[in-house]
Amino acid sequence: MSKPAVVLLSGGLDSATVLAVAREQGYACHALSFRYGQRHAVELACARRLAGRMGVVQHVVADIDLRIFGGSALTAAIEVPKDRDTTAMQQEIPVTYVPARNTIFLSFATAWAEVLEAEDVFIGVNALDYSGYPDCRPEYISAFERMANLATRAAVEGRTEFRIRAPLIDAAKAEIIRRGMALGVDYAMTSSCYDPGQDGRPCLRCDSCRLRAKGFRDAGVPDPLLRRFGLTAP
Repeated sequence: MSKPAVVLLSGGLDSATVLAVAREQGYACHALSFRYGQRHAVELACARRLAGRMGVVQHVVADIDLRIFGGSALTAAIEVPKDRDTTAMQQEIPVTYVPARNTIFLSFATAWAEVLEAEDVFIGVNALDYSGYPDCRPEYISAFERMANLATRAAVEGRTEFRIRAPLIDAAKAEIIRRGMALGVDYAMTSSCYDPGQDGRPCLRCDSCRLRAKGFRDAGVPDPLLRRFGLTAP
């Protein structure tokens, strides 16, 4: 019988790849997404489609509202940065950072894993993107894993040792894309844009769109999402 795992599934490129990796490793995947007050629902719609296409055991969408705190261009009336080059992206933590988001998401995922008697939680964080998000670093993942094993009944009683799996954390975007394609991920079903149209059309100008475009360019393959909308890569 396959071991259960919780997979954080945002609907973006990295999380879709992580789901494929977990599935390829033989896990029975329980996908967890969040409706957290983000500025658009496109990515969440993608998560639902990916969960259906990729054969998860169960897909749960948790409702939390981070708009009550704001502090991010994704949860408040703050303009999304556009047309920045990689040098500008590296200068500081961008305003698209959502305060403590991965800590919140991993806490929910660990809670569900404890109920499922699952040892493994998968997350698609990547430390090589130019975003500079502090909750995407290897030291953060290691620290959260230690905390999870201190803060849960299953771990304290010795029934479970939780592992936070971040298989893409040190991979370049092109490597992630190539790995996902080898595992059959349909990237036309994903969304990376911070400010998409209501139909899911990417803006092609935000940091995430530009990093995605660079990844496909470096991988030497076209982005099928652009073909879906008849767009040209920036």
